[in-house]
Amino acid sequence: MTQNDEILLRPAMLFAFLKALPLLTLAITFLLLAWCLSLYFILFSLVVCGFAWYRLLYIRSFKYQITAEYILLTQGIFFKRIDQLELFRVKDYIITQSFIMQICKLMYLTLKSTDAENAIIRFQGIPESNIIETIRERVLEARKSNNIYELN
Repeated sequence: MTQNDEILLRPAMLFAFLKALPLLTLAITFLLLAWCLSLYFILFSLVVCGFAWYRLLYIRSFKYQITAEYILLTQGIFFKRIDQLELFRVKDYIITQSFIMQICKLMYLTLKSTDAENAIIRFQGIPESNIIETIRERVLEARKSNNIYELN
């Protein structure tokens, strides 16, 4: 992979489904209540299914683009938000995995930066990979090309 290649990451579909699963469970509960008690619970079930569908689509709308100079974060369905972070501002990398995420081979990647607007950036539910090494190499190259040196 050359330095000019772009890396495009999106949350995995399994991650989005796991995040919407509590709402889907609630919708099924309302369907069972509709069967046992009152048909009005079907309306609640449909509303909760709508929220679950929206949550699934919202999580799937996240897009993380990593180039040689910056990281571009895009999110949103009806209202888009696009954040850009220069790579030379990245200071620290943290990978977090719960037990379920380890089984599904997914991870959270947290980047800490010196940018005031984007001090912490979270890549949610991305597939396990060696992305840290790639980002680290690109951060070092961006710092070198911008003549930025860290003083301790």
